[in-house]
Amino acid sequence: MRIEQIYTGCLAEAAYYIESKGEAAIIDPLREVGTYLKKAEKAGATIKYIFETHFHADFVSGHVDLAEKSGAKIIYGPTAKTEFESHIAKDGEKFKIGDITITALHTPGHTLESTTYLLTDASGKDHCIFSGDTLFIGDVGRPDLAQKGNLTMDDLAGMLYDSLNDKIKPLADDVIVYPAHGAGSACGKSMSKETFDTLGHQKEVNYALKAATKEQFIKEVTDGIMPPPQYFAKNAAINKGGVESIDEVYEKGLKALTPQAFEDTANQTGAILLDTRDPQVFAKGFIPNAINIGLNGQFAPWVGALITDLQQPILLITEAGKEQESITRLTRVGYDNTIGYLDGGFERWTDAGKEIDTIETISADAFEQAARENEITALDVRKPGEYESEHLEFTLSRPLDFINDWMGEINPKGTYYIHCAGGYRSMIAASILKSRGIENVIDIAGGYGAIKNTGLKRTDFACPSKAMKV
Repeated sequence: MRIEQIYTGCLAEAAYYIESKGEAAIIDPLREVGTYLKKAEKAGATIKYIFETHFHADFVSGHVDLAEKSGAKIIYGPTAKTEFESHIAKDGEKFKIGDITITALHTPGHTLESTTYLLTDASGKDHCIFSGDTLFIGDVGRPDLAQKGNLTMDDLAGMLYDSLNDKIKPLADDVIVYPAHGAGSACGKSMSKETFDTLGHQKEVNYALKAATKEQFIKEVTDGIMPPPQYFAKNAAINKGGVESIDEVYEKGLKALTPQAFEDTANQTGAILLDTRDPQVFAKGFIPNAINIGLNGQFAPWVGALITDLQQPILLITEAGKEQESITRLTRVGYDNTIGYLDGGFERWTDAGKEIDTIETISADAFEQAARENEITALDVRKPGEYESEHLEFTLSRPLDFINDWMGEINPKGTYYIHCAGGYRSMIAASILKSRGIENVIDIAGGYGAIKNTGLKRTDFACPSKAMKV
């Protein structure tokens, strides 16, 4: 028996490759399916099943493409309705993969079709569960994504409580929990950075599994949930209906454009200019109106949160050799309309004598000096929970997640100092403000992590476990 967790950090997502006696199964595959096909081919195994724990909202699954390329059968849990060929498992239905058995345990609550898959080894011993977004390490799935008709968030939280107590907690303590996500995902609010654990340990430390009553569970699980990113509902709809092969997206997007062709295409199509380089490299020079979302951070979730139209044409500026990776990571959240990239990158643009723009970046010490010498406007673009936990006394909370909501407050002639935790999100915010005509934006290098080492007054620290609302 072989179980491999395939963890993708930028999405905080875990897919799984399971194999026994020449047969394999994939759980919650990402959009690019080549990895799974190659693993099976190398092992001389046939992919028999593709198990989906639920209709994912935070990424586009590769289930349909993988089924077409492997011949595997797609499995969903009870109540799921798909627009493609699939097998809807009954609660308790068993599936054989070589010498092991996978049992579908219907565990509604995060969504109505949410299903946990229990793996039993060749000796008949329960070995692990693939819990999807039902049970995370340190948390459980948010219960607000599948509200329909008269169903409320509290109703779904109640279902989740029953699922955990009736289906999962009775399992042996040594059963391993393999969830679909880890820290950084918006599918929960306080996930651990660990990506697996024993069920017994989770019973001891996971607040949701320790709740004494259903009422207490509902209160704790629903408290402080931020609105889901705008792309969640769109991705869930895609996953119910299927999507074009990633190969077709590559064919459309991997078009190398000269600087003039790039500029002409941008003017003709209204494409967003998406620069995926490192934030500090971007700040030193970029194409006017380009938005910076760096590949070195949570690229796909921020694209999904900030670019509201999945059909929006996108033109890429990347580091050399990062064009395909950028397209791949865009497709993971449903952005399939990349129409080309700047051949040779930004250097080719400058060599052609094209206009460039810059964003001023200053150190935390220079920021301290500016704040002491003048009355300044500083925007903290971290999430509300981060801000509540600790912040500078004079900064304004303006979360990047909601930039379209607070843009109307910005004075086009004003000067704005911007920081996040480390510098990734602040450059995104600064580039968006620049693209919308706000000329005087100043990024603080190192973010709050660097600012804490200055003498600027901060609020009293509040324990993040109590303050975080993300």
